[in-house]
Amino acid sequence: MLKKLLIATFTLSSIAAFAADKVEIDPAASKLVYLAKKVTGQHTGEVKLSSGHLNFAKDSLKGGEFEIDMTSITNNDLTDKDYHKKFIDHMISDDFFSVEKFKTAKLVLKTVKKEKADTYKVTGDLTIKGITAPVTFDAVATKEKATAKVTFDRTKYDIKYGSGKFSPTLGDKMIYDEVQLDVVLTAKK
Repeated sequence: MLKKLLIATFTLSSIAAFAADKVEIDPAASKLVYLAKKVTGQHTGEVKLSSGHLNFAKDSLKGGEFEIDMTSITNNDLTDKDYHKKFIDHMISDDFFSVEKFKTAKLVLKTVKKEKADTYKVTGDLTIKGITAPVTFDAVATKEKATAKVTFDRTKYDIKYGSGKFSPTLGDKMIYDEVQLDVVLTAKK
């Protein structure tokens, strides 16, 4: 009987230790900055994190999940007020992110391979506009802070506007398919 009690106690403490390794991310202290390029230039801006967490076993990253607030899309490089509004209105339209229908995007970390120290090779499922496709990226993560550069092909999420794959005669109006997202995640204190 004592042996069963000890096993049950050990099992419960192991479960509690695993739960303690779930690190909640502070959306207000975190930053997601996008970079989208076109033949004649580029645009950069931000989108906010709604919620998220990272899972650790001891000090090693094992997984995580994040929700992105697509209604928060901003632009950092346009100074003309009218052009800025036009740009944001276009980004939230059906030509791009269909924000009225899809208010959030999601990233779920599926496999995490430790490369060295706090550096990892991560594969996750990125969902945009209700469409899920895998992404692979490098990340540096501790229980206090994580950073990554996530690059995704927007056409995999039915964002085809201005893509040379679908409109090869665009010339200098073409928008490149890859979008880069610089991610800085800060843990809640």
